[in-house]
Amino acid sequence: MAKRVLVTGGSVAANTLAWWLVKGGFDVTVVEKAPAFRDGGQNVDVRGVARGVLRRMGLEEEVGRSGTGETAWTFVDENSKVVGRFALKDLGANGPTAELEILRGELARLLYESVRDRAAYRFGDTVDSIEDGADAAYVRFQSGREEDYDLVLIAEGVGSSTRELVFEGENEPRWMDVTMGYFTIPKGPGDGSDARWYNAPDGRSVFLRPDNKGTTRAVLTLQALVREAPAAPEEQKQWLKERFSDSGWETPRVLDGLEDANDLYFDLLRQVKMKRWRKGRVAVTGDAAWCATPLSGIGTTLAIVGAYVLAGELSKGDDIERAFKCYEDIMRPFVKKGQNVPKIGPRLMQPHSRLGVSLQRSVLGIASKPGIQKVLTKVAMPRAESVELPEYPFDA
Repeated sequence: MAKRVLVTGGSVAANTLAWWLVKGGFDVTVVEKAPAFRDGGQNVDVRGVARGVLRRMGLEEEVGRSGTGETAWTFVDENSKVVGRFALKDLGANGPTAELEILRGELARLLYESVRDRAAYRFGDTVDSIEDGADAAYVRFQSGREEDYDLVLIAEGVGSSTRELVFEGENEPRWMDVTMGYFTIPKGPGDGSDARWYNAPDGRSVFLRPDNKGTTRAVLTLQALVREAPAAPEEQKQWLKERFSDSGWETPRVLDGLEDANDLYFDLLRQVKMKRWRKGRVAVTGDAAWCATPLSGIGTTLAIVGAYVLAGELSKGDDIERAFKCYEDIMRPFVKKGQNVPKIGPRLMQPHSRLGVSLQRSVLGIASKPGIQKVLTKVAMPRAESVELPEYPFDA
C-alpha cells in the first residue's frame, strides 16, 4: 500500500511537493486553510536549478509563456527621469529581472492544475493537532476530522501555524527591519514593460512592476525597525498611507489604488531560522522551514528545489529518518547561502536622508553603464547554482 502523506499549505512549495510525491507513488492529501485556490500575488523569480526541476515536470515552457513580460529594473527620480537601468537582455539570468519572471499566483496555479487530479485537495480546513505515533502521525483537523498518515509535510508560509504545533518556539526569526505592502493597482500611462523603482527619504521606496493581466503590481517598502503592525487590512492601508503620503513621484496615484485594492499583502520581513526541519514523521519545507524573504531573490527557487529534494529522498525507500536527514544535508548549504542577505542591503536600497538618496542615484547611474553593471550584478545578485540537482528513482 502506498504511503499516505499529508501536505499542509497551498503554496508553490506545497504544490511542487505534491506533484513529485505523486510521481513517487505516494497517496497525497493537501490541506489548505483558504476556502479555494488562492490566485494573485506579486512577481517571483525562478532561477538556476529550479528551472531544471520545472523542466523535469514538463512545465518550464508553460511557465515561460505565462511570464509578466518584465524587461528591466529602471530607477527613477521624482520627475520620472531615469537614473539607472538594468535590462534582462543585457544581464540575462544574473540580473534583477529573471528570465522566468512570473506572478506567484500564476506559478502556483500551473503547479496546482498539473497535480490536482492526482492528489486529494481539501480547502477550507487546517490542522488542529498532530500526535506522532510509532506507526503513524495522528492528525485532528479544525473541521473535526481525524485521520492518520505515514508522513506530515508542512509547506506553509513564514508564519506557519502547523509548524508551531510540532516545533513550538524553535523558530528564531532574523528580523530584516523592512516592512512591505504588496497590492495591485490600475495600469497608468507611465507603466510599461520596465519595473520602476523610486526612492524617497526616510527609508521609503515605491516599486511598480508589470504583470500580464493589464494591471500594475505595486510595492511600498519602509526600511525601519518595526516589530508590531496592524493586522486588519483597512488598518494596514492607513498605516501605509500615513507613512507614504508625502513621498512624491507617483505615490498619490499608488495610494489611491491602495484604497480600492482587495489583495493587500502586508509583511514585516523576517527570515525563518530552524535548527532542525524534521521531528519523527513530520518535516517542514519552503518558507515554513527557511524563509529567506523577498530580499534574497531566490525564495521561489528554494521552494521548488526543496520540494523536489524532499520528495526525491522519500522516494528512495522506507527509511524516513534517512530520507529526512539526506534532505537536510542537501538543502542546508543552499539555504544558508540564500539567507545570507546583509542587513545593510535594505538600508542602502532605501536611504534615509536626501543626501543618501542623491548619492544612491549617482551610484546607480555609474553602476548601470555597460560593462560595469555586468561586473556588479555578478557580485551582487543571488546565485541558484549552489546545489547540484540530484537524480531520483522517479526521474528514470
